[in-house]
Amino acid sequence: MSRFWPLIKLLPIKTNFRFVRYAKLFGSLSVLLVVASVFFTIWPADNKCGGLTCGVDFLGGNLIEMSTAPEPVDLAEIRASLNDQGVPDAQVQSYSVPGSDPTGRYHAMAKFGNLEGVSAGETINRVKAGLTEDLGAVQFTRTEAVGAAVSGELLTNGVLALVVAIVLMLVYIWFRFEWQFGLGAVIGLFHDVILTFGLFALTGMEFSLTAVASVLTVIGYSMNDTVVVYDRIRENLRKYKKMPLGELIDLSINETLSRTIMTGVTALFALGVLAVLGGGPLQPFAIALIFGIVVGTYSSVYVAAPVLLLWGVKRGGSADDAKPIKLGMASQP
Repeated sequence: MSRFWPLIKLLPIKTNFRFVRYAKLFGSLSVLLVVASVFFTIWPADNKCGGLTCGVDFLGGNLIEMSTAPEPVDLAEIRASLNDQGVPDAQVQSYSVPGSDPTGRYHAMAKFGNLEGVSAGETINRVKAGLTEDLGAVQFTRTEAVGAAVSGELLTNGVLALVVAIVLMLVYIWFRFEWQFGLGAVIGLFHDVILTFGLFALTGMEFSLTAVASVLTVIGYSMNDTVVVYDRIRENLRKYKKMPLGELIDLSINETLSRTIMTGVTALFALGVLAVLGGGPLQPFAIALIFGIVVGTYSSVYVAAPVLLLWGVKRGGSADDAKPIKLGMASQP
């Protein structure tokens, strides 16, 4: 394998990092980040989507994407046109197009509600006619309309998909490992999902069905990373029956570290290209996955594994249990 990818040679064959030594520090940091993410996700509470910038999929309404090339787009003029037409809840912003318009100089996106007593289709047609009259030559590249009932159903189904995915993952980990591992996986999984929601809330990236897909992917990646580490811990529990639990966790993480790095870096290469060249709805998807891979790797090392120290685990084939120890003391000689 190393003959085909020289970067593999840069990874040491064996590492001896003492991750558990810093478990208390990073555990405290994770708690603060989770609390902050929850706050920014649900605040303001009187908003349907809280602190998330929900897209048309979940809020309902209309969406028009347009190009004014070869003339630069004038966002203020578009806002004025929509305002003169009496269009409610109008939001206008530029967006980039990979290759032809990477800076978003010639493209704009407008989101708005329906005119009073007018259907969505008729509202879109009137807005198009008004924009063409005010701006001149305009090319409309995309139109989309989602009713209130449909958007509410999409939001409910999106949340349900996340809940079902999390429950199925937890059932799997619960049956595959002992209950101590199951609780660790629960904590790590919720940690990753909540921080990903916090990313959307803080950056203002549009939260749509594509975003739900990215969160589902983060759930799968995070659980896969955790299972790899847990498998090695369980194997070492049977092999080293007298080794202190903190040292055993350090050993297990170090033994899987090269695999974790290579898997993560390979995925980041592909997602980095997608984030730069994808544009449109694919960019938030790629950014969320990049963030999720980094956070998922972090949580498997500093959340899911060290949390086993809180209650200890059973040794395979031995009457003696690995006793719970005080965090921060695991790696001290």
